[in-house]
Parts: sequence; C-alpha cells; structure tokens
Amino acid sequence: MNAAELPRDVLRDAIALYVDLHAHPELSGAEVRTAGVLAARLEQDGCTVTRRVGGHGVVGVFRNGPGPTVMVRAELDALPVRERTGLKYASTVPGVMHACGHDLHTAAAAGAVSLLAASRDSWRGTLVLVGQPAEETLSGARAMLDDGLYDRFGTPDAVLAQHCAPLPAGSVAHGRGPLMSAGVTLDVVVHGRGGHAGTPHLAVDPVVTAAAVVMRLQTVVSRESAPGERVVLTVGSLHAGDRANVIPSEARLSVSVRAFTDAALTRVTEAVRRVVRAECAASGCDREPEITVAAASPMLEAHPETARRVRRAHQDAFGTHRVTGWPGSTATEDFPHYAAGGVPVAYWMLGATGARQWRAARAGGEPVPANHTDTFAPDVRTALPAGVTAMATAARSLLGAPGHRAAAP
Repeated sequence: MNAAELPRDVLRDAIALYVDLHAHPELSGAEVRTAGVLAARLEQDGCTVTRRVGGHGVVGVFRNGPGPTVMVRAELDALPVRERTGLKYASTVPGVMHACGHDLHTAAAAGAVSLLAASRDSWRGTLVLVGQPAEETLSGARAMLDDGLYDRFGTPDAVLAQHCAPLPAGSVAHGRGPLMSAGVTLDVVVHGRGGHAGTPHLAVDPVVTAAAVVMRLQTVVSRESAPGERVVLTVGSLHAGDRANVIPSEARLSVSVRAFTDAALTRVTEAVRRVVRAECAASGCDREPEITVAAASPMLEAHPETARRVRRAHQDAFGTHRVTGWPGSTATEDFPHYAAGGVPVAYWMLGATGARQWRAARAGGEPVPANHTDTFAPDVRTALPAGVTAMATAARSLLGAPGHRAAAP
C-alpha cells in the first residue's frame, strides 16, 4: 500500500470525520458525542462495536478469519484551550479545542479501519480499534484496561498508536529507546486562613504561600538535578481567591513532573512534596497541605521487533526519505499501560506541519505552533492521508497474510 493510493471515498469520509470532531471537541471524561460519532463510523465499516468501556471508551472489532489480533488506539478528548486558528471548522465549543491532534488521530484510525475493511482479501486476523477517553488526564487507558479491555476483547498480539507532531506533514518519525518520558501529576491544596484584605496580619495568605511554592519549585530542576538529566517540572495550574478585597482560605496548584528514569521521577516528586510542606510551615499555615497523585504514567518505549516491522512497512509506503528519526520527548502519554503483561506496542510520530509553514519556519519566520497551543492546526490535506496510510500499513504488517492458518492448540 503506497501513500499515494488512498481511495477517494476513504479519504473523503476521514476528512469529514476530522472536521466534525474538530468543530465539536469534548473534554476528558465528557466525550459523549465524540464516542457516538466514532461508534457509528465503525459500525458502517462492519465492526462489532461496544460502547462505554472504561467511561466513554469505544471498542470496534473487525474479525477477518484466523490470525493475529492487532489493536489500534486513538484518543477522543480535547483540551481546555480557546482556539485561535481561524479555521473555517474551528471549535464551536467556547474554551475547548482539539489542540493536541486527537481528532486527527481518531479520523486516521477510522480511515485505516475503512481501508482494511475494504481490502479484507489481503489480510487475515482481527483488527480492533480502541477509541480511548481521558488521555489528557492520563487516566483513560488504565480505566479501559480495568474495565476488562483485554479480558473482554482478547489480549492483542500488538497495540499501535501514532501522535501528530510539528514535523513535515506527509512524514513519520520513529525512535529507538525511550519515546516519551514517564510522568506524575500532583494536585496540591495549600490551606491558609482567610480574612479581609485590609487586615492581612489577621490572616495566613495562601496566595503568598502558593507563589513561594511556585518559585521554589523552579530550583528542583536547576539546582537539584544534574545538568544533563532530562527532567521537567511544570506548575500548570494555580487558582486562589475570587475578589481583590478578600484573602482566600486556600490555593490550589497542579504540578507535572516528567523524567526518563524511575529514580529521577521519584526523587523530583518527593522534592515537590518537601517544598510544598516546607513553604506551608514557613508561612505558618494552620493545616498541613494536601498533596495527591492525580495521574501517573510509565515511560513509553516500543517493542523492538514490532517497531522494526512497522518502520519497514512505513519505508515501503512513504519512501525512506519520509521516515525519519525521533529523539524522544518529555511529553507524557498513558499509552504505555497497554503494554501490561508484555503486550508488544509500537508508536510513531506523524508530521502535521504543511510544507509552506515548515519552510517559512526554517527560514527564520514564525515558529511552528506546537501541540497544546491555541494556534495548533495540522495541515489536514497532507497529514490526514499520511495518518491513514501510516496506521493501515502498520496494522497490515502485523496481521496475517491471505491463507494464514491459526496455530495448533
């Protein structure tokens, strides 16, 4: 299957699905409409569809005789970002946007199912598409597995996923070794003592304490980690108070920690706990802070042989010049949970930046908008066909060939 051979009807339906999903994004845990649209699409292609797996998860199963079971994963959720792309099909939901490309992943995976369903004479086995909720909160994969994903639909012989990135559209990138870091998200509540803005001496101001926490946390990486160690600590959320004349009673923070070793992840996470407690004590807070782990995900690393087969299939489909390397990223995914019990997984990056924008950035112009920004907009004309092709060729490389016979028990 060559990247230029995508049937028009498959591409048309994939584009329509992408535009629909992009215009109607839903946050993690609220993917009701998205799940319904995907389920309907899979049923049209002949899949047996199960809804509400691990929340709003969707599982579509296409059985095509004896052979391997290959599972492909796509994410359903969007982000609390106000879109500023100017697209004709921009988000119609205020303050919510597909700023990470999950709409593209879902449309590409659905297109791959359509493509493989239409060419069922060329392969044997079982193709399973998982539409996963709540990836952005790093909770959806675990929820689907806990809801019996493998017990109910069979343990797959391989699980595949792709993720768009600010790389040239029409290309894919594979890495060796760690592809994404492990991560922990901590929710912190600082308890102060509320009061009147005019009498701050009678209160314990949690805003000041939270500000001190944020500033002190900046030293955990800069002064407690070796310069060459790949560690990231980000305070992504800080909320306190409602009015200028009221000192609130609490402040809330969300902290993200990312690292490529368990030792570093544990050390930095404990440093966050230490700093928060120490700043609360220094401020004279009456109560200990609350520090809870909201989400956690292991490091993402592909199964070597599975990744090798997928990369070779991509080279055949795209040409070696469009299959590049990937150095690894401190982004975090919950996809590694699908490798539980030794299930082989493969994962690659999908270029999303149009040629004109890429050339302009390389020439010193505006930088390419990255994932999670309010101007992130994949070049759907080139990125989506490549995504469909990449997923379909990867799955086919791991499914059985015509005439495949199941192994004797």
